[in-house]
Amino acid sequence: MPTLVEPTLAVHRSFLEAWDELEPHEERWMGAAGLNDQWTRAEAEDPEQFAQLIDAILAEADEETEMPSDLVHQTVLWFVEADQWLGRLSIRHRLTPALLELGGHIGYVVRPSARRKGYATQMLVQSLPFAARLGIDPALVTCDGDNEPSRKVIQAAGGELEDERHGKLRFWVPTRVS
Repeated sequence: MPTLVEPTLAVHRSFLEAWDELEPHEERWMGAAGLNDQWTRAEAEDPEQFAQLIDAILAEADEETEMPSDLVHQTVLWFVEADQWLGRLSIRHRLTPALLELGGHIGYVVRPSARRKGYATQMLVQSLPFAARLGIDPALVTCDGDNEPSRKVIQAAGGELEDERHGKLRFWVPTRVS
């Protein structure tokens, strides 16, 4: 069964295959932009560069890491099954005014070849205990107003619609089980 894990070298080849499946506007979801570096697909192919990419992703979760003023610490988790990279989920540790309006605490993507299998719902549900351990409860999760599949994912995880702002539906999802 697929599960959320910290980024790992074990899925290197599958990570690259997933990258190749994405449209150019989706590539940002690969998480290849660290605090000081940004990796291209070609650079990520090199095992040493891929290890550096993982280190940069992990550093973003460390509260000791100094962040630029426009960024917040985030925990990035990969959704994997064996050596297959199926998706990525980010939990932002706090909300800036922009994240409160548009981005929320949690964002996710499923690779195109793995979509429509219920993975996004599994990812979001599995992420809630991680968010709770970070002191986030409830978590703000947003989606485009016309993104029916994502709306269903958020609602399946317990999300309650608050409102729509700037074309984004804003849901609050409880992270702690009563």
